[in-house]
Amino acid sequence: MYSKTEVTQLRQAFWTTFGQYMQPVPSAEGGPVNWINYKTGLKHVYFRLHADVKRATIGIELTHPDAGVRELFFEQFRELRLMLEEAQGEAWTWEADVPDANGQIISRIYRELQPVNLFSRDDWPRLISFFKPRLVALDEFWSNAQYAFDALR
Repeated sequence: MYSKTEVTQLRQAFWTTFGQYMQPVPSAEGGPVNWINYKTGLKHVYFRLHADVKRATIGIELTHPDAGVRELFFEQFRELRLMLEEAQGEAWTWEADVPDANGQIISRIYRELQPVNLFSRDDWPRLISFFKPRLVALDEFWSNAQYAFDALR
């Protein structure tokens, strides 16, 4: 088992390493991008990367507190499902209303890798190989798809 300090240090070390690995990769539009804290430009729409002792996930989270508005965003993403899956080259999991880690109801579209352990440096290459192509493809998808949300801004 890891101490709280070790957990914090390993988590920070992984995300720093991943950020440094991704730093030279330009966005789909050719500019620099903060891959770890990706800005979608839409309030309550986030691209999330997560890893723990069991699994890793990459996904789109819709966190609008109004269920009706969140549903509109989710439906708009459903309209773009084929575009997303073509960019990714794989099917993703779609969940309309699920609780997040804090109990807030969100909608999410994601891909998961398991078993993998963030705290095992031996798993870091698998994690990076999982996150990188999907994050780059998500950026490519978003560079075109974001305009479909103009009416919902």
